[in-house]
Amino acid sequence: MTLMERVTLTVLWVIGVLAFAVLYAPAAIVVTLSFFSIKNHQIDWSDFSLQWYGKFAENTQLLESLGNSLLVGACAVVGATVISLALAYYMKTGARKGQKYIEFVIFLPFVLPAIITGISLLVAFREAGLERSLVTVTIGHVVLILAVIYRMIMIRLDTLEDSQIEGSLDLGANGFETFIYIVFPQLRSALVTSSLLAFALSFDETLVTFFLVGGDSTLPMRLWAMMRTGFTPEINALVSVVLCVTLVCAALGALSLRQSIERKA
Repeated sequence: MTLMERVTLTVLWVIGVLAFAVLYAPAAIVVTLSFFSIKNHQIDWSDFSLQWYGKFAENTQLLESLGNSLLVGACAVVGATVISLALAYYMKTGARKGQKYIEFVIFLPFVLPAIITGISLLVAFREAGLERSLVTVTIGHVVLILAVIYRMIMIRLDTLEDSQIEGSLDLGANGFETFIYIVFPQLRSALVTSSLLAFALSFDETLVTFFLVGGDSTLPMRLWAMMRTGFTPEINALVSVVLCVTLVCAALGALSLRQSIERKA
């Protein structure tokens, strides 16, 4: 290895370490702070405590906002998945008439600035006579994450041989049976991965939610409101809990993807 190659590898290694530090150091600091008490506005490193987790469990506003975010995210993912499956299967088995126009409509809200999407949906709901609520937030999130789930399903469907579907139909199965027994089992890994990614996007969405939420509040909106008065220490516990759940979901998604790859091999 030449001197230039060693220097290049060293520089790349340093850049990589700095990049990971910038990405993960804040989260590591927050998790660490959630286990120590604060006395006289200073962290007491000698006092290991779970008091902030207890205070978080007693904070009804945060718990309600967290529950709303989980509910909206779950409903949005289910709705977007059903719509994406129907559209993707139609594109795969149909004549694909108007596919580019349909996909333009699907991808447009995702690529537009979130503030434009939020205002557009707000105007549409107002004209339709719908009051702002968690329902309108859920519909907005469905519109936003639809492109993610649809695209990942289409990528998986494009790898399927048309002969599998045609053979099933030739053997007497109808379209629904073909989808359930032939197509759907091969889409499970794509569905799990896309659902986890879409849920993360929905859980974190702020701008679209800002325009569509009513009297209720999601977690990002609650945190946004708390920025005006300052965060309380139980926020550290909240972040730690959400981070733990996120890591578990990511691990489950990676495990599902690995099992799918192993089955194909």
